[in-house]
Amino acid sequence: MRTTLRSALLALALALLTAATALAPAADAAPGVRRVDVALEWYGVTAETLSSPALPMQVINNRGWTISWTAATRALRTAPDAQAPDTYRQAALAGAVHAALRELAPDEAEELDAALERTLERLPDGPAEDNGLAAGRAEAATMLAERQGDGLDPVSINPPFPTPPPAPGVWQPTPPDYLPAPLSGLRNARPFLLVNADQFRPPPPPALGSPRYEADLAEVRDYGSADSTVRTAEQTETAAFWYGSAYVQHTEPLRVALARLDAPLVDRAALVALHHAALVDAQIATSDSKYHYLTWRPVTALRAGGDTDWTPLHITPPGPGYTSGHSGYSAASEGVLTGLTGARTEPFELTSPTAPGVTRTYTAWRQLTQEVVDARVWSGIHTRTDDEAGARLGRQVAEHTLRHAEELFGG
Repeated sequence: MRTTLRSALLALALALLTAATALAPAADAAPGVRRVDVALEWYGVTAETLSSPALPMQVINNRGWTISWTAATRALRTAPDAQAPDTYRQAALAGAVHAALRELAPDEAEELDAALERTLERLPDGPAEDNGLAAGRAEAATMLAERQGDGLDPVSINPPFPTPPPAPGVWQPTPPDYLPAPLSGLRNARPFLLVNADQFRPPPPPALGSPRYEADLAEVRDYGSADSTVRTAEQTETAAFWYGSAYVQHTEPLRVALARLDAPLVDRAALVALHHAALVDAQIATSDSKYHYLTWRPVTALRAGGDTDWTPLHITPPGPGYTSGHSGYSAASEGVLTGLTGARTEPFELTSPTAPGVTRTYTAWRQLTQEVVDARVWSGIHTRTDDEAGARLGRQVAEHTLRHAEELFGG
């Protein structure tokens, strides 16, 4: 999975850097130099850097995005050089993201330094460039200090978690590998904007034997089994398309939104920062729900109920089922993109490393979440209640993030 993640992000970063929009020269650009969209340029640099093997968990990658782009947003909110504001702003964004990423991914220092040099070579030397660079670096240092000891490190996130005693409804390791539950410490990490991990904790899942519980389980049994006779080819494709990393699959939609957002550079940087702050907080909130309720997965429930040979279409990820982390992730992304760019956009295409050769087209951010909710059922790894509760949680986190954005930026 890690190799797939890195390969996908490297390909994405290359595409981003290649496609960075060439614009007309700014008033304070160096003579003869065409301006590059610095936001897209450093979006690509960030995507490539945070595919580093030293940052193997998606929540840690999201943390890196939030720190670096929050620092950039803060630097862009300071008073720019009056003589060359565009030079100041470009240098500030590049300086902030470079400095933060260099600290977070020191193994990528050489590549980061080269990227910064490419940006600075396009800018005229002088006080505007120097002051912008200094402002970005200062905000990166401040942001890194603020997040020191936030519990979003591999050791804190992933402590050993003892398997609870078997009981009806209680999570147990799932076949075929029966792995222990991961990321149980994430619920104890410090969020970016949530007050507490349990701030939006959903109500309990349906009681065992209740009509909703039985309906959920029957749907997964029929539509999520490896040998289902009712799941359509399109549903099977959807399940495969969204089976991979949520981090990989939601990097391109944000790039699309960033490229299409006609707004000042500070607002575009804020879009990236708020998007990833919501994703971190949504994952913390999801972890709280998972480890508070410790709900078993469909494969465990169905086999305990007598379907001893039932097998899901896709291998069940380790960890409790309620709520769905992928659904929460997608809905948090949807909420920020909708709030800052509108619910709909011009058509854009997505591919998936877990569905080779498949390309899908979307015109609204909510479509992604809707597909994820269905896909996890059709994969046989979540109930619809798991997914719908996760999506509600993600949207609540996104709404809270946008409502409290000024707290992130120091306003």
